[in-house]
Amino acid sequence: MLASIRDFFERKVAGDARPQHSIELATVALLIEVVRIDRDTQPAERDAVLRAVHEKFGLSGAEADELLRLAEEEVRQSTDYYQFTSLINAQFTQQQKQRVIELMWRVAYADDVLSAHELHLMRKIAGLLHVPDGDYIAAKLRAKEDAVRARAG
Repeated sequence: MLASIRDFFERKVAGDARPQHSIELATVALLIEVVRIDRDTQPAERDAVLRAVHEKFGLSGAEADELLRLAEEEVRQSTDYYQFTSLINAQFTQQQKQRVIELMWRVAYADDVLSAHELHLMRKIAGLLHVPDGDYIAAKLRAKEDAVRARAG
């Protein structure tokens, strides 16, 4: 499993950028978990993850698909969120962590239904990333406004 992640990043990116890619995988794994948590995966949710990956990391379509595949595999094999949140806490600024929460909210709102599982996951991850309540709510409101705009236009 780790070999496939290592191979992907060695193929796609030159040498010293590897720490950045670990953070990409951790971030996408959290986005994938939002999709998986309610056990009712909708195409709109996967599309929201792909948009977030393109927006946040600027990967090509094939690279984004491969990163999603690796993140899905990583999430299936994980037993908790610590491996993802500890990496994000170590490498992201507070503002970047808030952005991760906002991207997660965008995925949660993508299918027009917020499940209790999604709400619980969002609160849990925000706590693990040490995102203050005010910033958590602001990220949620921005994501909700984006979802409303997307549906209207």
